[in-house]
Amino acid sequence: MFRRIARKTVDLFIEKVIETRVVARLLGLILNLKADKTRSDSELLDVAMKTFRKFPFNRYKIAPQQLKGEILGLLSIVRKLAPKTILEIGTSRGGTLFLFSRVAGPGTLIISIDWPPKGTAMDFPAWKLPFYRTFARPSQRLIFLRTDSHDVSTLEEAKRILNGHPIDFAFIDGDHTYEAVKQDFEMYSPLVRPGGVIALHDIYVHNRLMPTTKVKKFWDEIKDGYNFLELIENKKQHWYGMGIIYK
Repeated sequence: MFRRIARKTVDLFIEKVIETRVVARLLGLILNLKADKTRSDSELLDVAMKTFRKFPFNRYKIAPQQLKGEILGLLSIVRKLAPKTILEIGTSRGGTLFLFSRVAGPGTLIISIDWPPKGTAMDFPAWKLPFYRTFARPSQRLIFLRTDSHDVSTLEEAKRILNGHPIDFAFIDGDHTYEAVKQDFEMYSPLVRPGGVIALHDIYVHNRLMPTTKVKKFWDEIKDGYNFLELIENKKQHWYGMGIIYK
């Protein structure tokens, strides 16, 4: 019993230590050094998938919830687009945010919006923000809006930050209910410039274990109105899938 109590005490102490800004910035430096050594998007994705997965640093793991072929396809599109402004809805672990910051060039403004439900897998504590901010490369601006993307005040704040500049690339991967993804698209797609790109995650058929994921229904309603591309790694899969819209 004494050992169990002692181990719990040590675990709590370690957790408090790694929640500091100093540790967050140090881990961010380690992550960026690993990323700087990569020579391809595939190697970069491996860094995101494999870094900080063991205790006690697994609290900083950033592994994106993506299929490799699909996210690599999207990264290729974003890299070729060379965006100066990126909007992400759904920060979560920060995996896609990290990847977008690496394939975007210097001077890019990146806005990430998230207000995840407490206690869910998508939730992240405020003490993680200093870690996420280290993802910004030299001269990039990375701004977090920890607010509900569906609030008009959030939209207005995003517009204020953009300061009249259109969005080059938008990634919608927040609340996956039909009403929520529809609202995200209708609110933020008008901010994307002609020639820009909008990506929606989880557009493929989902199984009965994910009954609230209704992105496919919305995607099927709108895709034929645009020049679009579907990135689906395996036609037999029952999840994920990336929908790309070219404005």
